Amino acid sequence: MFTGIIQAIGQIKTKDMHDKGAVLSFRFTTLDFSNVVIGDSIAVNGVCLTVISIGNDTFTADLSQETLDCSIFDDLLVGDNVNLEKALRLDQGIDGHLVSGHVDGQGEVVDKYLEGDSTRFKISAPQSLVKYIARKGSITINGVSLTVNIIESNIFDVNIVPHTLTSTTLGQLSVGSKVNLEVDIVARHLEQLLNTK
Repeated sequence: MFTGIIQAIGQIKTKDMHDKGAVLSFRFTTLDFSNVVIGDSIAVNGVCLTVISIGNDTFTADLSQETLDCSIFDDLLVGDNVNLEKALRLDQGIDGHLVSGHVDGQGEVVDKYLEGDSTRFKISAPQSLVKYIARKGSITINGVSLTVNIIESNIFDVNIVPHTLTSTTLGQLSVGSKVNLEVDIVARHLEQLLNTK
């Protein structure tokens, strides 16, 4: 589990694609890896990945074909920046919301503009995810915990404050950028409970 509070920005160091997935390595410079061991989970742009090797300033993870299909990793290139968050520990506070790291699908930035000191993003979501997105509910975009301001049809709005823009990769997004979306975990489980007979 994660909180959606990004701890560092890293970069894709290598990307090796194969028939049924990929192996990626990520460079980090400001994230404390002293308590991370092989087998631990790291959220990379909101995707829960398992660490398979650790170097001085890098770690490597396998990505399944399912992960590539659901996320934007297919489109990312070596050198691209990514949001990093280590797994939630029991002695840690939760400042964002509970995030599983299981991306539900891809969205697309359809508008971006200043609104006071903040930046408003309008993001289109796949129609299959719209029922899980609620005004003032939580959503995760590229691993960042955010609050939905408005949802109309399949377009929802979020406001990003300056600190979040500079401490995550969200400030690098432009109109047309694809993003990883994870809907609120409670909404997903409620649907499952209501549909179970």
